[in-house]
Amino acid sequence: MRIVVALGGNALLRRDQQPDASVQLSNVRAAVTALAPLARRHELVITHGNGPQVGVLALQSAADRTLTRPYPFDVLGAETQGMIGYWLLQSLQNALPERQVCALLNQTLVSAADPAFADPAKFVGPVYGRAEAERLAAERGWTVRPDGTHWRRVVPSPRPQRVVETRLIRLLLESGAVAVCAGGGGVPVIRDDHGQLTGVEAVVDKDLTAALLAEALDADALLLLTDVAHVYRGYGSPGAEPIRRTTPAALRAQRFPAGSMGPKVDAVCRFVELTGGTAAIGALEEAHLILDGAAGTVVTPGGPHREDGHDTAQDRT
Repeated sequence: MRIVVALGGNALLRRDQQPDASVQLSNVRAAVTALAPLARRHELVITHGNGPQVGVLALQSAADRTLTRPYPFDVLGAETQGMIGYWLLQSLQNALPERQVCALLNQTLVSAADPAFADPAKFVGPVYGRAEAERLAAERGWTVRPDGTHWRRVVPSPRPQRVVETRLIRLLLESGAVAVCAGGGGVPVIRDDHGQLTGVEAVVDKDLTAALLAEALDADALLLLTDVAHVYRGYGSPGAEPIRRTTPAALRAQRFPAGSMGPKVDAVCRFVELTGGTAAIGALEEAHLILDGAAGTVVTPGGPHREDGHDTAQDRT
């Protein structure tokens, strides 16, 4: 099978952890341990988030008095692609000495007219209390929004249109290599009035880019791996229930937060609707079980399916 895997930024750096290099490298090695069995059996493309990491670099850049202005987010996105890509590349090479592994720097084309530029919604950086978040927003011109019980900075997140280097990624797969690419959703770029690529101040959602890339590469499956075991119906409420197996229509009928699970749900539904393949959301350490349908929230195009262990009407017909 050809599989595209997207690692959540919080799977590589949990909310309660210091963003030290040693901590993140340890998490990357654990991630590779979970992914190595898939890489031995299948063609594998690995993408990753960068929300926590790009936020740290943005803070460092904003505090650097030697700069006339902080580095823009397209540049910071490229930096995180290199950093996380290096860790994944090295760890995969050590775990899979029989395979070639390549980490690519990728650009993702977005529309200059995307309404997201006027409505920042993508969380980046560390969490804050409300008072501190509002103080930083006033001092630095940020936009901040609640993220669960905390507050975080948000930036524009335009919808991805195409990974510019898709043909190169396909060539790597066909050669037998494991490809690490499109980190952080890819460096966001637009085409200017002369048709030239130029970076923009934004962060592209990595799950939507992963779905777009999986479609373009004719992947059989899309796995979004994060720090939660399932998508939950009524998440955060006392009666929350895991959704184990479902269809795009059933999943879209639920409501999910736009800043967290919403893009993941949109990504898996889009992939299944457009390709007829299988997509899933689940915990990183259960990657091999998710692919076998034994864990996570598995989304299929239709036919007999079960939700939360109960027979549906369709099962009984």
